[in-house]
Amino acid sequence: MIDAPLPVDDLDHACALVSESAWRELSGQCIFLTGGTGFIGKWLIATLLEADRRFGLDCRLIVLSRDPRAFAARAPHLSSAPRVELLEGDVRDFEFPAGRIDRIIHAATDVVQKNTPEATFATCVDGTRRVLDLAAHSGASHLLLTSSGAVYGRQPPDLDRLPESHAGAPDCLAPASAYGEGKRVSEWQVCARSALSGLQVRIARVFALAGPYQPLDSHFAFGNFLGAALTDDAIVIKGDGTPFRSYLHAADMAGWLWAILLRGDNAVAYNVGGEEAVSIGQLARRIVDSTGSKSRIETLEPARSDCLAERYVPDTRRARERLGLGASISLDEAILRTARWHRLQQLQNS
Repeated sequence: MIDAPLPVDDLDHACALVSESAWRELSGQCIFLTGGTGFIGKWLIATLLEADRRFGLDCRLIVLSRDPRAFAARAPHLSSAPRVELLEGDVRDFEFPAGRIDRIIHAATDVVQKNTPEATFATCVDGTRRVLDLAAHSGASHLLLTSSGAVYGRQPPDLDRLPESHAGAPDCLAPASAYGEGKRVSEWQVCARSALSGLQVRIARVFALAGPYQPLDSHFAFGNFLGAALTDDAIVIKGDGTPFRSYLHAADMAGWLWAILLRGDNAVAYNVGGEEAVSIGQLARRIVDSTGSKSRIETLEPARSDCLAERYVPDTRRARERLGLGASISLDEAILRTARWHRLQQLQNS
């Protein structure tokens, strides 16, 4: 399947979240991107190419990929762009490219369910170490680490939103905490290197997202529900549907990440996510209603009345107050935009 290009209005929205003067800081620079073939990475490539087209940045982007040929086949409109160079390698031990690199975005992640907890943790930690060594080798001045809200561990159910100051953590005795613990160590690694070398680092703790390029058959509720709704299949909620999440459209997400890289403070973490809390059950209903789907919604477990519902919702006040950022695409609009893109995708590949 070949990815359709991103909608023009999504690219317009993302680019507008960063001022022209900030974009122009990338003029003539070389940017190294890990995780460029994933959901977040493809948005970063597409929005940088759009900013380059608008402002004549004349920048260069090196994208690390374990399988460049597969990426080229899936996203030719990104991989074949003149500004983009694909580098084959694993984030843990890739060969350093020749020449100077000005900025690094470490967006590689490892949430593949088939991986062992040890492999997930090692990919986070060893990959970050390798990227930091690249920064020292190439003379990079800035690094953006895409971390995760998983670093906070389980959100207290009576806490409405998670601020960056929350001192929670994943359960260190649970193997399932590998991803959250790996991201916590990665954050420490980049801050420790910054203190020693002067490398300017920014950290983005990303929460749940929605938008084009998000798979419809993965372990993310939004994509799974939307995929079922587009084919009028049953939407199956494996739990009781009461946990609360919030969702940020990827056009907002991409703009936020570029703004954090270009205008964020050194060694500071910023939550990246929406603040409108909706239960998993409510999300399923809103997707059905927004898309006009005939899907029925099945909840496999009865709701419990003896405890508060789980939550995974960020407080984004820091990004709003320090960087002027906000989630300006509502959840319902995010559903409509994403559904429209996937329908175009299906037509293009039929």
